[in-house]
Amino acid sequence: MRKAKVARLTVGATALAVGVIATAALAGSPVSKSAASATAGAPAILIRPGVLHPLAGMSTPSQANCVAAGYYHCITPEDVETAYNLAPLYSRGITGKGETIVIVDSFGSPTIKHDLAAFDKQFKLPAPPSLKIITPAGKLPKWNADDSDMTGWGGETTLDVEYAHTIAPGANILLVETPVSETEGVTGFPQIVEAENYVLKHHLGDVISQSFSATEETFAGVGQLDRYHLRSAYVQAAAEQDGPTVLAASGDSGVADVGLNGETYYTHRVTSWPDSDPLVTGVGGTELVAGKDDTYTSVAWNDSYNPHLGDGTVPYASGGGLSVLFTRPSYQDGVENVVGSARGVPDVSMSGACTSPVFTYQSFPQADTPAGWYPACGTSEATPEFAGIVALADQVAGHALGVINPTLYKLSAEKAPGIVPVTSGNNTVTFVQGTPAKTYTIQGFKAQAGYSLVDGVGTVNGWYLAYELACKTPPE
Repeated sequence: MRKAKVARLTVGATALAVGVIATAALAGSPVSKSAASATAGAPAILIRPGVLHPLAGMSTPSQANCVAAGYYHCITPEDVETAYNLAPLYSRGITGKGETIVIVDSFGSPTIKHDLAAFDKQFKLPAPPSLKIITPAGKLPKWNADDSDMTGWGGETTLDVEYAHTIAPGANILLVETPVSETEGVTGFPQIVEAENYVLKHHLGDVISQSFSATEETFAGVGQLDRYHLRSAYVQAAAEQDGPTVLAASGDSGVADVGLNGETYYTHRVTSWPDSDPLVTGVGGTELVAGKDDTYTSVAWNDSYNPHLGDGTVPYASGGGLSVLFTRPSYQDGVENVVGSARGVPDVSMSGACTSPVFTYQSFPQADTPAGWYPACGTSEATPEFAGIVALADQVAGHALGVINPTLYKLSAEKAPGIVPVTSGNNTVTFVQGTPAKTYTIQGFKAQAGYSLVDGVGTVNGWYLAYELACKTPPE
């Protein structure tokens, strides 16, 4: 499981509409490859849901507290809204009103309604029209404050809900909680698929945000995905007219990731699924660099050498690379020079750097961890943020947009203003593992204009992209 990053430095929790005929053309052909073996040896760190928290919570979300915790700068909801040029949309009533963002997480958080209210009060955001929680895949186990996996998902859920709401404050939120933790390989995915198929059957949402993923090599090829019907929700969503858009995080380990043991990194380039699924939009991470006059520049997220996150050799960077499960889908034909014959990920990117994390508020029971404000980062930040962008576009269009990847690549090729190129940075990572300990550097890919295997087509200008995804022209 590669999720965004929320927890302390022993990171423990993750941080993952076309017709039926058109769907087949989009999907690309599965590649028959068996799972590879993970590198043996003791792990240097543990990756959980993909969300990174500092060692202790903050009583207030101030920059002074952020810097004292070892961060360069923390990002507020106002910063995020400014960076993606959302104020013009809000001023015209485009807030996601009438749309529903579906957020899928194992276990969820028992305090999410209270925590979102505290978050909204602090940052002067309106409450969402509704925040509903369902558990269609079965009853959740009792909350255990001493279970680091469960509490890690609590942090993941907090990040997902608070930052989808930040981008689309007028959208409804449907939190779909599942009773089995998604880790690597098949584990947890049958319950996720069951829950998502329930959402589709009952037409409960317009965009589905998944801040988790598993290394492709931990599956026994596409055949295993098919055998467990793990792609069924994506196929169904793509086949529906005006069906929901499905998103997935591209992961937080650059071009590295862990094997089935969830601990030991591969020592060659790998990528993850479901972000690599051609029917899913893979979301990578960037770092927002503040400039003058409330302007921001996006560079590829890479904290592999950030001394505040460990010993300076931790594989924290935007996930991306070439799929070993799927061939190039038709919408990537224009970037064949980058992806070759394989499906490339990610497709698009948003803020996710741990150098400049976002503030989140959490109060769920967790051993030795008080309620408070916790910086969080990773592609589990980027994914719900982009879900908010899609919800804004859905409101402009008046309906859900289904598979948006063909539109994203078309806009990129046209150099549309809604797509902002990311031209600097890379996702090369370094880590230490094994006995005796050995340092590995896995060469990644460089960001570049057009398309890269770090940040996809780039990042977004929300004012333009909300209209462009809806195939409309922004008003003057």
